[in-house]
Amino acid sequence: MPDTAAILKKIRRLELRTRRLVENAFAGQYHSVFKGRGMNFEDVRTYNPGDEVRFIDRNVTARTGDLHVKNFTEERELTVVLLVDVSASGAFGSVAQSKRELAAEVACLLAFSAIRNRDKVGLILFSDEVELFLPPRKGRGYVLRLIREILFHRPRGRRTGVAQALEYLNKVVTRRAVVFLVSDFQSPDFSRPLAATSRRHDLVAVDVVDPLEETLPDVGRVSLEDAETGEIYEVNTSDSRVRSGFAKAVAARREGLATLLRRAQVDTIELRTDQDYLPALRAFFLQRERRIARR
Repeated sequence: MPDTAAILKKIRRLELRTRRLVENAFAGQYHSVFKGRGMNFEDVRTYNPGDEVRFIDRNVTARTGDLHVKNFTEERELTVVLLVDVSASGAFGSVAQSKRELAAEVACLLAFSAIRNRDKVGLILFSDEVELFLPPRKGRGYVLRLIREILFHRPRGRRTGVAQALEYLNKVVTRRAVVFLVSDFQSPDFSRPLAATSRRHDLVAVDVVDPLEETLPDVGRVSLEDAETGEIYEVNTSDSRVRSGFAKAVAARREGLATLLRRAQVDTIELRTDQDYLPALRAFFLQRERRIARR
C-alpha cells in the first residue's frame, strides 16, 4: 500500500489533469446533456395553445371543466452516482494502465464535471458484493475522498456482481439520479435489475476494455489465470483454432452485452486501455446533445 504522501501526490496529479479536461473539453457539455433531466412539480395552470398535451392534469380538468396543465420547474441540482467495479479483473492491463486506473480517471473527470455544475456526487464500489457506499454530497473535498477510495480501496471480493450493485443502488438512492456504471461487465446475468434501474434513473454504462481480452496473441503454450476465480488454464496459443475460438467467444459475449444494454435503453460508452478516452466521451456527449435537440 502506498504511503500517505504517495497517495496524496497521485490524487493531486489526477485532480489537476481531470480539472483541465473539465474546463477545456467539457465546459457546457455536461450541463446541456444532463441538466433539466429532473423536473419538480410546482402548480397547475390553465392550458395555453402550444402547451405539452402530456402535461394535462385530467383530475383538475374534469373538476373545473377547463383544460389545465401541470407546471414544472427544472431541478437546480442533479444527483450523480458513480457505480464503480473494483473486482479482481479490473487489475488487468496489457498496456500503460490497468482497467481500474482508467476507470478511476474517468470517474474523477465525471465527478469534477458534476461539482463544477454544483451537483451532488455519490459513490458505490462493488465486487460480488457492495464494498462501499458514500451518499451523494457536494464539494471538492468530498470528491477527493471519492477518488481516493476508487484508487486505493482494497476489495474484499474478487468476482463481479453487477446485479447486486444495481439492486443496492435502487434501495439507497430513491431520488432519480444520473448513474455511471463503470465496469468490464464480466458478470453473471443482471438483466432484471438493469431494466429496473434504467426505469428509475438515467443510467449510463461505461464499458472498460483491454485489447488483450479480445485477441489471443500467438506466443506458444502459456498458463493463464482467471483473476476472479483463481483457476489456471494451459493454453496453446499457437493453435489457430484456439485463437479463432477465443475471438468468437469474445465477440459473442460483447454482442450479448450490447443487446442487453440496448434493450434496457441504456446508453453505452466504450473505453479502451490502449486508446485516449476523450474522443469516446466527446462522442457520447455530442450524441446525447443531438438526441435532446430532436425532442
